[in-house]
Amino acid sequence: MAEGDFGEVINAFRSRFPRGVGGSIRGIIILVVLALIAFSMFYTIDPEEVGIVLRLGKYVRSTDPGLHMKLPVGIEQVTKVPVQRQLKEEFGFQTVSAGVRSQYSESGREAESNMLTGDLNAAVVEWVVQYRIVEPYQYLFRVRNVRSTFRDMTEAVVRRVVGDRTVNEVLTVGRQEIAGLVEEQLQELCNQYETGIKVEQVVLQDVNPPDQVKPSFNEVNEAQQEREKLINEAQSDYNRVIPRARGEAQQTINEAEGYALNRVNTARGDSARFVVVFDEYRKAPEVTKKRIYLETMRQILPQVSKKIVIDEELKGIIPLLNLEPADTRKGGDGK
Repeated sequence: MAEGDFGEVINAFRSRFPRGVGGSIRGIIILVVLALIAFSMFYTIDPEEVGIVLRLGKYVRSTDPGLHMKLPVGIEQVTKVPVQRQLKEEFGFQTVSAGVRSQYSESGREAESNMLTGDLNAAVVEWVVQYRIVEPYQYLFRVRNVRSTFRDMTEAVVRRVVGDRTVNEVLTVGRQEIAGLVEEQLQELCNQYETGIKVEQVVLQDVNPPDQVKPSFNEVNEAQQEREKLINEAQSDYNRVIPRARGEAQQTINEAEGYALNRVNTARGDSARFVVVFDEYRKAPEVTKKRIYLETMRQILPQVSKKIVIDEELKGIIPLLNLEPADTRKGGDGK
C-alpha cells in the first residue's frame, strides 16, 4: 500500500465519526490499559500455598498466604507452590477416576511395575509415593523437571531394594520392610539433589507374580498353606494329647508315692504299737492277757444273738439245752 493510499484510509476512518469522538476512544483505551495494569499488580495466595516471586526471571522473594502486590505487565511473575498439600505419584498404574469406586488403569505403565527380584524371579510391583514440598525455592530452581526426576529416583530406589530380596519376601512378609527402606533411601536422594521434597509415605499398592506364571504361583501358595494347616493341626493335637498324658502320668506317680508313704507310715505305726504292747505285756503277762481277752470278748459278744452263761464246773448241761434253731421248732408243732 502506497503512502497516499494509507492517508486516504485514515481520512475515511475519521470522516465516519464526529469531531471529539476520537479523543473519547483514546481515553477509554487508556482506562482499560490502566485497569489491566492495576489488575496485574495484585495476586492472592491460598492458605495451602506459598508464592515465589520472580523479577525478570530472577527470584526475589517468597510470599505467604493472603493478598499481595507485584510489579505489573510481566515485570514480576508469581509461581504458586502447594506446600501444605500432600501430593502423590503412582507407579505401575494411574487413577482414572477417584471416588467410592475408584477406577485404575495400567495401560502404558507396565514397564514401571515389572521387576526382577534377588533370586532372579519376576514380580509385578505397583506402589504409591506420598510427599510434600517443604522447600519451594529448591523445588522450582535446583532441579530441572523435578517431578520427572523424582519419579526416576523413586523407580531406581524401588528396583534396587526389590533386587536385594527374594520373590517370597517381596510378595508376602517383606512388603512393609521394603516400603520402609524405599522411603528412607528416597529421602536421602531427595536431600542430596536438593529437590525440596519430603517423602511422607511409600505404600506397595499391589504386588503379584506376572500373569504368565500366576496359576503356578497360586498352586505353590495353596500347597504351602495346606502344609502350614497340617502342621498347625498336628501341633494342636500334640499340645492337647501330650500335656494330658504327662498330667496323667504325674498323677499316677503322685498317687503311687502317696500310697507308698501311707503304707510305710501305717506299717511303722503298727510296728510301734506292737512294740509298746509287747513291752507292757512283758511287764505283766497275766494282766495283759486278761485285758486282751476282755477286749476281744467285748467285740465278739455284741454280735451273738443268744447268750447262755453257765458255771464252768457244771456237768451234763448240754442235754438240757434246746440247741435247735427257732424256725425249726416252729415248723415242728405246726404253729
